[in-house]
Amino acid sequence: MLSTMKTETNRYSSEPIIRVGILAAPIVEFELKGVFSLNGEMIAPGNYTATIHNAKDFPQTYRPTTPGSTFILKDVTIGIGFHWEQKEDQEFEGGLTLQAEGHSIRVVNEVPLESYLKSVISSEMSAMNDQNLLNTHAIVSRSWLLAQIQNRGKCRDTTDYHTFAKATARNDGTLNEIVKWYDREDHDTFDVCADDHCQRYQGITKVISENAQKAIEATCGQVLMFNDEICDARFSKCCGGITEDFENVWQPQKVPYLVAVRDFKPDSPDGYRGLKPVRFKDETFITTAPDAFCKTSDPEVLRQVLIDFDQITTDFYRWTVEYSQPEISELIAKKSGFDFGEIVDLVPLERGNSGRIIRLKIIGTQKEIIVGKELEIRKWLSESHLYSSAFIVEKIRNEENKIPSRFILHGAGWGHGVGMCQIGAAVMSHKGFTPLQILEHYFKGAKIKKIY
Repeated sequence: MLSTMKTETNRYSSEPIIRVGILAAPIVEFELKGVFSLNGEMIAPGNYTATIHNAKDFPQTYRPTTPGSTFILKDVTIGIGFHWEQKEDQEFEGGLTLQAEGHSIRVVNEVPLESYLKSVISSEMSAMNDQNLLNTHAIVSRSWLLAQIQNRGKCRDTTDYHTFAKATARNDGTLNEIVKWYDREDHDTFDVCADDHCQRYQGITKVISENAQKAIEATCGQVLMFNDEICDARFSKCCGGITEDFENVWQPQKVPYLVAVRDFKPDSPDGYRGLKPVRFKDETFITTAPDAFCKTSDPEVLRQVLIDFDQITTDFYRWTVEYSQPEISELIAKKSGFDFGEIVDLVPLERGNSGRIIRLKIIGTQKEIIVGKELEIRKWLSESHLYSSAFIVEKIRNEENKIPSRFILHGAGWGHGVGMCQIGAAVMSHKGFTPLQILEHYFKGAKIKKIY
């Protein structure tokens, strides 16, 4: 999709144009602010409505013809499927493309990469962050985006870089195990989407601060590289004390720079020297909540990462969710599509190095199934998503009943945990670590290079 890519060297001759999928709906309402052109004709500012009933008229691309021209999309859903899901009007720079997609109109924003990133680092976290953190996130977000496009180009005809689902059955034909992971290279008609599935991108709706602009200028064209390849630089809100290996969350392949990392620095200036870089071994890692960069309640630090609706979440490092027997049996039936009867047990069969459960056996009075990987587990055990799959299970039984009356999940972290821990990075930046030191901490062996 990026005509500026030099495929033989994975370098770019100039700043790429990115196609961002914003929303898909049968009816799209938008406002043009400034003069746009459509098929060579000037389109006046104002409010417009497009419907899928006129699908023969698509695709349509509105291009700004004057500096400062923008467009507003009405009722864009953000946080899709998460506990903060909501609608808002969003304003964007660049081109507006409407294209037919099934029974909906897909809205795509065409925007220069650096303008896209300016919004991403203001949408993923506060645009008022300190400069070190913004610079760090700009490099990570740029790397991730270009790596997705690079990977999709290599593996378009394989399942190596796509969402994957597999179900296995016992000899008697009954379902035994469901394994599914959700990756981010599944978009065929645009490069990335605008929500948490890829990276939060809300155009110029969020305040683009002077610091965010400085971060883009200071890091323009800089990416993380490993063995001359752009790094697939993943990140999540809070690792919970240890980051996770790539292959335990997505494709079953090792990525050398996306491996489990204890979220502290042995030589950090404030007391981390005494800690050992352990991996998850038993439940005490979750119940004792050892120190880590991301173990913080400092409101100044958290405001840099948890913007707006995220700030309602405060128990991210260690958390507890409790379900009664009727609640958990109804929830799992609803989210999985299977009637397990009453839930007898939740048994972690396999964990990653961060403690995240990769395979979970759900035992009911009528059915038992193994489910994985981490996001599918989180989906089955929450109306939206559990904060993470790094949890231990406490069962409460009544004396007269062998079936638990309540299940209590004691968990760690927020998100998949692979790559950079955003809250950990914010704490590191607050303590004076440089972007290079932060990136070297989370992405082992990766180097920063300027590619355009």
